[in-house]
Amino acid sequence: MDDRASYASNPEQSRGRLFSTGPSPTRSEFQRDRDRIIHSTAFRRLQHKTQVFLQHEGRHYRNRLTHTLEVSQMARSIARALGLDEDLAEAVALSHDLGHTPFGHAGERVLHDKMAAFGGFDHNIQAIRVVTRLENRYAEHDGLNLTWETLEGILKHNGPLLTPDGAPFGKYAQEGLPSGLDDIPASADLLLSTYASLEAQTAAIADDIAYNAHDIDDALRAGLIVLDDLADVPWAGPIVREVVALYPDVAPKRQAHEIQRRLITRSIEDVISTTRANIAASNVVTPDDVRHAGRTLVSFSPETTIAERGLKQFLFDRVYRHPSVMVPVREGEAIVGALFDRYIASRDLPGRWRIAAQVESSPDALARVAADFIAGMTDPYALDEYARLFDARPEFR
Repeated sequence: MDDRASYASNPEQSRGRLFSTGPSPTRSEFQRDRDRIIHSTAFRRLQHKTQVFLQHEGRHYRNRLTHTLEVSQMARSIARALGLDEDLAEAVALSHDLGHTPFGHAGERVLHDKMAAFGGFDHNIQAIRVVTRLENRYAEHDGLNLTWETLEGILKHNGPLLTPDGAPFGKYAQEGLPSGLDDIPASADLLLSTYASLEAQTAAIADDIAYNAHDIDDALRAGLIVLDDLADVPWAGPIVREVVALYPDVAPKRQAHEIQRRLITRSIEDVISTTRANIAASNVVTPDDVRHAGRTLVSFSPETTIAERGLKQFLFDRVYRHPSVMVPVREGEAIVGALFDRYIASRDLPGRWRIAAQVESSPDALARVAADFIAGMTDPYALDEYARLFDARPEFR
């Protein structure tokens, strides 16, 4: 029996893949997407890409892979409660960070600056490039040949890229659209001015919940903050006071885990109840109704939205900009920038990338080859390449 809601995405009604495939007797089309993503090279590389704390700082901090798995679990939980397609929510969650560079957002900032003359660099667009162009596992085509719905979710899980009249929307309103949007092979138009499916919206908010919870946990482990620092922080503060009052004699590590657990649970419960109300108020009936609803329907309540912003500001001020975090961030920026400049000047890239760089004659195409190569690197591989080209290895201290 199909217990999906009418506004849930239905794999049997998918807009299909660019390259046709035979039906699977055991898996839905969205399940096949999920499996293709998990088996991709880019997915495995996430294990060695920075989340907040670099690899050398300890093996118990989150990396891009562990973050992605946490987002996936939360997205499935929310999707199940809302009657959505869990497999599509999971596929979008598993692929949402495939376009991230080594050294976290620091690497992305540098590549964006280096690519400014060529349309910039955007990790969502890069994720699309990974799954449609750069993964080369299949005999018959490049990319993973994902369904239209999964591609749409990767591209638009944070909202539309255009307004209905065609102007850049959201974060793109200031700098304009990134390059590469006209080079996305898909089975149909990805509808840049509409919202994504509820499953994709679910993956996006699960990303926020995961960030908030695990960045607190990692910051406590790293000694950047202590529990008392969180007592008056919006959203987290009431939970901290509650846990400390209930378990005053429990070890701080256990208190921290209890706080993280309750923060995740209450965030998810808030999203589920708010989203149900949003869906009812918007009168959406079909997945296309969701796309044309004019707003994001999967959201926190207004009160939690304000509190969650306060928590994010605390993390930005006390964790992401902490000197012990910023020193390796600056080192990572320098490595990515130096690699890009050297590849452009010498075209000294390894393997198939060298061949691609040699045959490209235009500056734009060469820059895109260099950006694609660097974006796919793990942190350790970027260090190895830096050592090969510059005979030096930064210490990140």
